[in-house]
Amino acid sequence: MALELPFPLPAGAPLGVRLRFHRRRLRLTQADLSRRAGVNQGFLSEIERGRRNPSGATVHALAVALDLPEAVLIGDGADHDAPQPLETRELPLLGAIPAGNPSTSQEQPELFPVLRHLWAPDRYCLRLSYDSMEPTLKPGDIVLVQYRPAVNPEHVQGRICACLVEGQATLKRVSVEHRREGQLVILRGDNPQMLPMLIDLETEFSIQGVVLALVSRDL
Repeated sequence: MALELPFPLPAGAPLGVRLRFHRRRLRLTQADLSRRAGVNQGFLSEIERGRRNPSGATVHALAVALDLPEAVLIGDGADHDAPQPLETRELPLLGAIPAGNPSTSQEQPELFPVLRHLWAPDRYCLRLSYDSMEPTLKPGDIVLVQYRPAVNPEHVQGRICACLVEGQATLKRVSVEHRREGQLVILRGDNPQMLPMLIDLETEFSIQGVVLALVSRDL
């Protein structure tokens, strides 16, 4: 069944109405947008109905999926109902977690455009080829990573990080436990088939970067 044409967007429309308007403008179903943004379809429906308030991270993911500035989606700022062409800047696109600062690499990496407000000199894009973070992140996804070498694991509790363990690169969610014998870092994949990795003081381990956002997913 064909999607309905976008209805006129009322002045001062709430977020849910604006979300539905821009989804229909792109001829996307809720299922389409759910896959693009990595947001549960039922939750998306509740947002459009005005029954749930999304977090800032969810608003960001929806705006990226709709190719809109967040201000346009939430109706904040001047000219938000007449969006201008998006401004982008390019970042290095890597196919593997680098062991050092990607900006100083001698290689000539592929470049990937991100929205201007996402760009920073200490960031890069990473194309995933592993499934340890399924279903949150999938092989082929491109994520935005902030280069943060040797950051204290306690400062990134619960975050998905690009790590080096005994010289091997891995993408895992970081947590820390304090035990009698000392601090224990636990690396977990969101994939339930992946066993957690326990990092003690004898293990060669470092965090190379922190995943900030999903910036591209193939449908």
